[in-house]
Amino acid sequence: MLVAFLILLQMGCMLYLIISGSRASQAVNWVLVAISLVVSLQIVSTRDKGAYKLTWVFLILLFPVFGGLLYLVFNFQTSTKKFSRQIQAAQEMAAPLFYLPGDCFLQAARQAPQHMAQMRYLQQFVGFPVYGHSQTTYFPSGKAKLERLLLELERAERYIFLEYFIVQQGVMWDSIFQVLRRKAAQGVDVRLLYDDLGCFLLLPTDFPQQMERAGIRCAVFSPFRPMLTARQNNRDHRKIISIDGKVAFTGGINLADEYIDVYEKHGRWKDAGIMVEGAAAWSFTLMFLQMWSLYQKQPEDFAGYYPWADGPCPQQSDGLVQPYADSPMDKENVGEHVYMQMIAGAKDYLYITTPYLIVDDSMVSALCLAAKSGVDVRIITPHKWDKWLVHMTTRSYYRELIQGGVRIYEYTEGFIHAKTFVSDDEVATVGTTNMDFRSLYLHFECGVWMCGSRAVGEVKSDFLQTLQVCQEITEEDCRCGFFTRLAQDVIRLVAPLM
Repeated sequence: MLVAFLILLQMGCMLYLIISGSRASQAVNWVLVAISLVVSLQIVSTRDKGAYKLTWVFLILLFPVFGGLLYLVFNFQTSTKKFSRQIQAAQEMAAPLFYLPGDCFLQAARQAPQHMAQMRYLQQFVGFPVYGHSQTTYFPSGKAKLERLLLELERAERYIFLEYFIVQQGVMWDSIFQVLRRKAAQGVDVRLLYDDLGCFLLLPTDFPQQMERAGIRCAVFSPFRPMLTARQNNRDHRKIISIDGKVAFTGGINLADEYIDVYEKHGRWKDAGIMVEGAAAWSFTLMFLQMWSLYQKQPEDFAGYYPWADGPCPQQSDGLVQPYADSPMDKENVGEHVYMQMIAGAKDYLYITTPYLIVDDSMVSALCLAAKSGVDVRIITPHKWDKWLVHMTTRSYYRELIQGGVRIYEYTEGFIHAKTFVSDDEVATVGTTNMDFRSLYLHFECGVWMCGSRAVGEVKSDFLQTLQVCQEITEEDCRCGFFTRLAQDVIRLVAPLM
């Protein structure tokens, strides 16, 4: 809609300038073009991803009169800067509390020295510690997650914190809501934070009030406004449930009926989730409280929610667990760096599931280099799409990856929404980050990196089982006519906007 409006506006402006020919109109035209030129030079000099630079310069060339003004209006806004400062303040307040369960970095270094780079980056640079005294359980479907989730919710004693991109009333939400309402009546602190754009047209306008009447504290992340603002791009795409700081859930599964296959949407819905028990679960409590604090007038004592203040966490460990979060406000692309380090560190195999495959040249090169170096790199994407244009863009990457030795499969039973990496029977990550520009650079995301945990093998087994209902894409399948290939190349230019 925005692009169509700009085209019409520019056509009207151009027509007016041609017809009028006045000195004033010519002066305005030259001023706007000069602004676009200066903005283009500024874009090239920034430290943003090359794909973003190319997209913006392309748009300015396409709309030379208004392109520069569009960039200035879109990127330099007081509200966005204020929001960024609030996020940073919340992160700084919580940063030291991630270490309340203790620091087991040296122990982890002795246990898995081959993965020191990953652990060092997450703990020492971005502040997400590696934990022992933790266990992980992998869920290969929304149904499996829901069954365990309902059991764990019933055991809550102090608090239940939920943070989701999509919440939709139906079988899944109603079954969870019944437990939440009952727990709230028992005095458990129940809170729900959901993304307004993710739930756009899915929830009634008075949904927060309905929750408050049920005893559930509710907040809406970044309420959607039909206006041109960069902040509307920064969505809360995380899926988090923290129960007493002792148990936490994350992964790709939202709270809507398609995620448990109650009704068919794009065929069978394949997804993945992870449950963390023990010391590492505490990280998700802090992640939630950081975001929740943006909507509270009075600061909270985050440390007061720590569950093991009277003694050490008693949970037995089945491996190393390192939860992490990613914010678009700090320009540190944590989710991308976790993926890139797993690609670079793979020695035998690397198996990936993702609903979208729209990445920049550096990740394409990393995947191809791993495959050319003898690593068995396989990626599963959907065969049935949820967004036609995004799916066509995903397919535009197939040819280059297959020629580089990467094996591509499409899930034929429906739509695969899981975001998983697993490598060498040693490490895996399950989270919310898609392999596309929005997840990697624009959204708030989270995930769990695991080393030696039982769930690592479960992720691999699920991938291999899913392969049985996939079709492998060959280089022959990627052949297309001149105009189709041209369209794919043009689509790739605007991929960062998808």
